[in-house]
Amino acid sequence: MLGLRIRLRALRALSLAREKELPTSARSLAIIMDGNGRWARRHGLPVASGHRAGTRALRRTVETCIELDVRSLAVFAFSTENWSRPKDEIDALMMILAETIEKELPDLAEQGVRTRFVGRRDRVGDDLQRAMEKIESATALNKRLDLWIAFDYGGRTELVDAARHMLEAGVDPNKLDEEVFTSFLCAPEMPDPDLLIRTSGESRISNFLLWQIAYTELAFVEKLWPEFGPADLRAALQAYTRRRRRFGGR
Repeated sequence: MLGLRIRLRALRALSLAREKELPTSARSLAIIMDGNGRWARRHGLPVASGHRAGTRALRRTVETCIELDVRSLAVFAFSTENWSRPKDEIDALMMILAETIEKELPDLAEQGVRTRFVGRRDRVGDDLQRAMEKIESATALNKRLDLWIAFDYGGRTELVDAARHMLEAGVDPNKLDEEVFTSFLCAPEMPDPDLLIRTSGESRISNFLLWQIAYTELAFVEKLWPEFGPADLRAALQAYTRRRRRFGGR
C-alpha cells in the first residue's frame, strides 16, 4: 500500500510537471481559409457567394480572436497559385477584397485591429493597391490585434525573394543567421504562429508561411470555412492548451 501511495504521488508530481509545460493559450494564429467554393456548390450557389460567406466567417473569427485576447492572426486570402483560377472567379475575388477593405476592415479597426497585407501587390489594379495602403495607414497605430492578410502570397516565393534581397544587400555569409534571414521576409515583425488551423478537412500546408511555421502546432478542421464559427475557434484553442511544445527539446 505504501508503495502504491508513493507511485501515485510520483504520478501526480509528474502530471503537475507536465502541466507546467503546457501552453496557457495561443496568442498568435494562422488560418488557411479553405472551402468557400465547395460550400457554394453544396448550396447551389455561385462561387462568388462562397467567397462572400467566407468574408463573413473572417469577421466572426477576428472578433472572436479579440474576445480571446489573441494578438496576431494571419490568414491566407489569395495565393500566388490562385491566379490559375477562372477569370470570372478572380474578378469576383478582387471585387470582394475591395468591398472588404471598404466596409469590413474599418469596423474592425474601430475595435483596435491593425491590418497589414503580406505578399505581392503589383498584379492588381491601382485602385486596389491604394485601398490596401489606405487601410494600413489608417490602422497603423492600433494595438488590439494584428491582422495579416496574405494576398498574392506564396511561401516558396517569399523565401526565394528573401535570399535574392540578401544577395542584393551584400549580406556577409559569415554573419547570416536566422534573425538576419527573418529580417528579409515579407513581414519580419509577424510573430511565428503558435497554432495553424486549416478548414475543409484538407491536411496540407499549401505553401503558407513555410519559414514561420517550423514549430507551429497544426489543427485540421472538417468544416468548410464559411461554416467555421466562434465555437470552432474556441475548440481549436482549447485543444492547443493540451499540447506540449518542446521546440526540439524533451
